[in-house]
Amino acid sequence: MPYKPPEDFVSYCREWEEKIGAFIEFRPDAPGAADVPLPPDAGESGSLSVPSEAKALIAERPFAVKDNIAVKGFSASCGSKLLAAFRSPYSATAVLKLEALGGCVIGKTNLDEFGMGSSTDNSGIQRTNNPWDPSRVPGGSSGGSAAAVSAGMVPFALGSDTGGSVRQPAAFCGVVGLKPTYGAVSRYGLVAYASSLEGIGILADTAARTRAVFASIRGKDPMDDTSRDAPAAAPPLYAGDKNGASDTVTGVIGVLSPEAVAKAVAGAAAINGSSTMNGGAAEAEADGAVSAAARIAAEAAELEGEVRRGFEAAKKGFAVLGYKLVDVEMPGLKYGVPAYYTIAAAEASANLARFDGIRYGKRPDWAENPDDLIDKARDAGFGDEVKLRILLGTFVLRSGFQDRYYLRAQRIRAGIRAGFEALVGGPYGDPAGPAQTMDAILLPVFPTRAFGRGSGSLSPFAQKAADLYTCCANLAGLPAVSFPASVEGGLPVGVQLLGRAFSEGRLLTMVEAYEAAHPFPHPAGYKAFFG
Repeated sequence: MPYKPPEDFVSYCREWEEKIGAFIEFRPDAPGAADVPLPPDAGESGSLSVPSEAKALIAERPFAVKDNIAVKGFSASCGSKLLAAFRSPYSATAVLKLEALGGCVIGKTNLDEFGMGSSTDNSGIQRTNNPWDPSRVPGGSSGGSAAAVSAGMVPFALGSDTGGSVRQPAAFCGVVGLKPTYGAVSRYGLVAYASSLEGIGILADTAARTRAVFASIRGKDPMDDTSRDAPAAAPPLYAGDKNGASDTVTGVIGVLSPEAVAKAVAGAAAINGSSTMNGGAAEAEADGAVSAAARIAAEAAELEGEVRRGFEAAKKGFAVLGYKLVDVEMPGLKYGVPAYYTIAAAEASANLARFDGIRYGKRPDWAENPDDLIDKARDAGFGDEVKLRILLGTFVLRSGFQDRYYLRAQRIRAGIRAGFEALVGGPYGDPAGPAQTMDAILLPVFPTRAFGRGSGSLSPFAQKAADLYTCCANLAGLPAVSFPASVEGGLPVGVQLLGRAFSEGRLLTMVEAYEAAHPFPHPAGYKAFFG
């Protein structure tokens, strides 16, 4: 049956939208798209392979889509002035799969421009506020999707996660955020930012609905060569799932404590500081700047008191549920943020080259020649953060600099993946891979709760440094799910579980157990319209 708005739903949504501005394009009273067929090339995990319990949580429900994911006939602005008038001529595979189950897109949500940011304040279109406190940010870059779910405007939404862009806003807004294994969900229809890091993720009101949406959109897609089906040995999403073998839970959670993170980050600062002893004045000045940046990064990674209490609450909650907690350390973690931003910027500089005012983007009224046209289009259309990352990416890919920066970052990336796999295990079905020693790793999502705006807010550099807790899952291509652990000082505190590749089923089972014992909170004024 088509989606039909419940009584008072439209007025409820419009009241929330006036306060939080979650949507770039909003159609809460849109007619449902019943019986939307999957095209023949939309992948092997179509509606027939989705369990009935998953369908029941999607059918006749509205959902929202981040505005860098294609939905036919809707906006596809990517949060940029350059694409503000662009309409998508097709829909992403993930969207088609949900529509085929009876879900209905009711809007496109705001984001940091091209997914570059941690607050959604980098949007070139509008500002989005946190439903818990409109004076604070919703997180980013999928802040609009997180805010819409948190406010009860939709039961679930699609976002994209490149370095934490689903998990961090989920933590800020008190909802569940899943970053799947790289390749588990087709990227067809997702506007590329950093292709080897990003993927479509899910924000939802409950762990059960997150599981249902993931079960509906996962699987190999001929339109995306990076997509793949879960190995036969991977944990199932549902009992009797033909795509997964029987699951056995060892009940061991590795805990990446704040102390372990502080130790790793402090080590980086010490290394940078000591290097000034081996060079001249110029080298000492450069190394001093690096050392100062490292100290800022160390301070940015330190958890505020409320987040620390939320993290301890999560540890206690899992211990009560019967899980064994084991402290772990990741010495390579200190290199995660530099490696992540080097690779992401390099890929962004290549991917965003298409937005030139000729093929895509708003053209200037007048230009002397094609080069002038491109310069004017990008200068007027791109925001400061996008320009910064393009310039950084161009720099690290220059001849003579690739070995020094980009290729070194790729080696660090391989080391980080190996470090995580040594704990959670290598790929399922690979006898040569590391053996699994624990089910998941528990770690914070972000050092602070949702932060405010203005002079007391986090600086752009501090926001980047704080990605330490989330970006490593993207570098390793592993799944991670964030969820609200508690409410501290009137704001939700999120934590995350990171697991073995294609272990989403196991991670979500752990989150569901936590949710049953500690029901997830909602902001004041929240009303549940959908079961």
